[in-house]
Parts: sequence; C-alpha cells; structure tokens
Amino acid sequence: LAYLNANSGALTVLFTAIVTISTVAYAVLTWLLVSETKRMRQVQTEPKIEVAIKSFDFAVHIVRIHVRNIGLGPAMNVRFTPRVLSGGEAAQALLEEFTKTNFFKIGLNYFGPGQERYSHYTQMTEGHDGKIESVLAIDLAYESATGVKYKEQATIDMSELKGEYQLGTPNFYSIAKSLKKYKV
Repeated sequence: LAYLNANSGALTVLFTAIVTISTVAYAVLTWLLVSETKRMRQVQTEPKIEVAIKSFDFAVHIVRIHVRNIGLGPAMNVRFTPRVLSGGEAAQALLEEFTKTNFFKIGLNYFGPGQERYSHYTQMTEGHDGKIESVLAIDLAYESATGVKYKEQATIDMSELKGEYQLGTPNFYSIAKSLKKYKV
C-alpha cells in the first residue's frame, strides 16, 4: 500500500498511456471495419456483366453468346457494341449471325441480378474453319442503380472451342425425352 501511494503519479501516467493506446487501437479497428462495410455495401449493389460463348446441352455444335449479370445489383442502360477483332469476312458474318437478337441493337434498360440473355445461335458445322478462327469483342457500357458507370470489353475467341466434343446425351435431356413417352 505504501508503494502504491508513493508511486501513484507514475501508475496514473502508465494506466493513462495504456488507455490512450487502447483507444487509438480501437479507433483504427473501427475505421477499418467501417471501410470494409462500405466496400461490402458497394459490392452488394454493383452489377457485373459476363459475356461468354455457350453451346446447347444436347448439341455441342450449336453455339450462342450468353450474357449474364453475375453481380448482386441491377445494371441499368446496358449498351452493347459488338465488333470483329480478327477473322475477316467469316468473323463479320458470324458477328452478324449472333447479333440478330434485338437487345444487341437497342440495349437493355434494366438487367437484374442473375438475369441472362442469349444471342441468336450459329451452327459450327457450317463454315467451321472461318468461324473457329474468329475473334470477336463486345464493348459494354452500363451503370449501377447508384449511378456508377462501367465500361468493359468482353472478348470471344472462338478458337477456344477447338477440340470440344460430347459423349452421349446429357442426363436432363435424356430424362425429359423419356418422360414424353408417358401421357399423364
């Protein structure tokens, strides 16, 4: 007790320093948590558009462009600008075939999370050599519900399909086909 009374000033300074350091540490941690929460909120309202080439389950030689909003927020005023990167006339013909679907021309006013659209299809068995060498690009421009504007480019390299094949019939397609035999 005598020791505490004799050194009370030094102990007060020591405990004040510990409390000050703890307060600063908590303030920094709170700032980091607020920053992380802000980033999480942005991600939860952000759209993200994915563009890929996709074949039908039951016919691997029939392909089309698959456009999907994989973000958690809606995309507004989506505009598509398709163009040929390489492949000449065959690539231009392929691009025209894919973009027969009207949304490539007029865009999409609202494209919700998880929503997807497909282009017109092409058969890879017709003009295969020209189509497989084609490289296309789709420039995307859209905005989030909060007004953030996005500009991206999706590249579609048809040569990625080289060597793709399918053995047998997909399960769901086989099941659906076999159920047609039964009349309910």
